[in-house]
Amino acid sequence: MTAAVVAGLLAGYGIAIPVGAVGAHLVAVTARTGWRTGVGAALGVATADGVYALLAVAGGAALVPVLAPVMDPFRWASAIVLVMLAARAAWLALAAYRTGGLASRDDGTALTPARAFLTFLGITILNPVTVTYFAALILAAGPSTPVGLPDRTAFVLAALAASASWQLLLALGGTLLGRTLTGTRGRLATALASSTLTVVLAVRLVGEGVVW
Repeated sequence: MTAAVVAGLLAGYGIAIPVGAVGAHLVAVTARTGWRTGVGAALGVATADGVYALLAVAGGAALVPVLAPVMDPFRWASAIVLVMLAARAAWLALAAYRTGGLASRDDGTALTPARAFLTFLGITILNPVTVTYFAALILAAGPSTPVGLPDRTAFVLAALAASASWQLLLALGGTLLGRTLTGTRGRLATALASSTLTVVLAVRLVGEGVVW
């Protein structure tokens, strides 16, 4: 079981640590709304990773050819949602700046921790690359692939814990950023920069699935 835990931790950190569009948006949302909402968002991302880890150990090899035809539509859907969220965040930041209300942590969207959890769960679950990643690890492991319910459970829980710890670290970074940049101009610049970064990474997400 120890080997399964180690494998799960490595798999969880392997998929979580590269900060993409979702990670950038997580930091921005936390900076804007506070740590409680950030925790909800972080757990949403981690839950999606845990679900895909579960799917991988339950039959990831069989799922890869099934998901292959819908990978590009899912990438596009994920990118579109992220661009819409980034545009909305930028628009709200500009509107708040004009009224002098950007220094407040509440951007008027009433994004509760529960809503943040569901939003980020949905964004992350749209990306089937995650299940392909976990399935590839399972296939590459060969004889050391987790077998039996205890080992598979340990693998999934370890992957979930690894992803959650990293996403919570990103949320902490967003919290510290929000506390540091309390000035109106600073918070506007941060909001616009994070929105731009999210759009760029979302475009790259789509580009990775294009064969040139």
